[in-house]
Amino acid sequence: MATQSTFSFTNRFYNAIPEAYQHAAASVFADNHLVCINDTARNDLMICADHAKSENFLAMITGQQLPPNGFSAAQVYAGHQFGQYVPQLGDGRALNIGELKTDRGEYYELQLKGAGITPFSRHGDGRAVLRSTIREYLASEAMHQLDIPTTRALAITSTSEQVWREQAEPGAILTRFATSHIRFGHFEYFFHHNKKATLNKLADFCLTHYFPEQNKSDNPHLAMLQAIVERTARLIAKWQAVGFTHGVLNTDNMSILGLTIDYGPFGFLDTYQPSFISNTSDHTGRYAFEQQPSIGLWNLNALAYTFSTWLNTEQIRQALRHYEPVLVSHYNELMAQKLGFSQWRQSDTELIGQLLAIMAQQQADYTRVFRQLSYVDEHQTSFERCQALLDEFADQQPIEQWLNQYKTRLRDNPLARTERVIRQNQVNPKYILRNYLAQNAINSAYAGDYSEIARLQTILATPFDEQPRYNAYAKQAPQWGKELNISCSS
Repeated sequence: MATQSTFSFTNRFYNAIPEAYQHAAASVFADNHLVCINDTARNDLMICADHAKSENFLAMITGQQLPPNGFSAAQVYAGHQFGQYVPQLGDGRALNIGELKTDRGEYYELQLKGAGITPFSRHGDGRAVLRSTIREYLASEAMHQLDIPTTRALAITSTSEQVWREQAEPGAILTRFATSHIRFGHFEYFFHHNKKATLNKLADFCLTHYFPEQNKSDNPHLAMLQAIVERTARLIAKWQAVGFTHGVLNTDNMSILGLTIDYGPFGFLDTYQPSFISNTSDHTGRYAFEQQPSIGLWNLNALAYTFSTWLNTEQIRQALRHYEPVLVSHYNELMAQKLGFSQWRQSDTELIGQLLAIMAQQQADYTRVFRQLSYVDEHQTSFERCQALLDEFADQQPIEQWLNQYKTRLRDNPLARTERVIRQNQVNPKYILRNYLAQNAINSAYAGDYSEIARLQTILATPFDEQPRYNAYAKQAPQWGKELNISCSS
């Protein structure tokens, strides 16, 4: 892949909507050094390897030197946090350093997370600890390789300074990027502060740059809202299918582009628990795994209210009505693929429901069970080839009964077994970022060894491949790993 040694930075969002940000400079940190760089992301950004090793690059991703035409700014937005409206939030520990334009004509906003106090830090220190940056760095790239829309991670730098959370920890900066970091909360801020002219500029900017097809419609604002609804529905369907829990689905953590954004107390399911709560701060279970589809709609209602600037009540309802059918349809499509079916049938709803019920009752491992379904041979009456699958269950009788139904359904499937197995193994990952794996990488990093970060990044870059040398990383999580406490500081 061709790379660039020189860069073209622009600031389209900030030039168009100066009310959406305030300038802020990165703090000066001592002993900055590179912890890791994501070569896949570096290539996608067309940054050449030599430049990524330079002092200028290190200075840029620590905020000590601005890129050409770049600048340092924090965005302002509002949001509903745990259902309560907060009039002003904003980038409390993220600095935007410009929009990189590649030779392919693509634009990516670069952010430094943990670079110091901003005007929106709300009495915080604007810092990030190495622990949280490792988690987001690994998770966002793992999600990208799972084909789930997400912000991306380019690099981690350590400041070699202590930051206090529950205890003193090494400080760090995460360099992340996305087509845009505009959130539901941006619309909420300008709407609820009665800044109609700025709200109009925000909508026009989004239509021009991110929703050009919708901008051609007879009612661009209605088309854009509907597109946001549908993108959000498809995103959450993907989360539910892969077993991902975000942890803090406030409206300020929701992207208008349908990206997974702001990784904090997230968690992939180990054992299948529909009520799984990944965030120890979520005392009511508002953002539990099984609640994500309904919370997605709740958040879209909050966003849609801001569209009353341009749309009437019936038009808003019209757009929101697309959410449930799109989410259900996409989820069914994904689950059909995971089961190896050429297409979803209505009767499959009961079949998958029975499987999930058995898994929940016996606390079976979500990822491992689906991965091993490909070993089922519909043409054999025995379970010889799928003993490893059976071993995931303490009581094997219920799963054996279910497998007999599954085999019957597979025999009515037009896909040949060989083709089915290939397809299933392309959608059911063998490797996910389990919390304990991330914690192992964190523990090693705190001891000065970053090799486990690189190793996990390598494994998660091809999550559907067998990678026999890394079989240990596909095992069930140990009990301590299932009981890790992950909070918002994570």
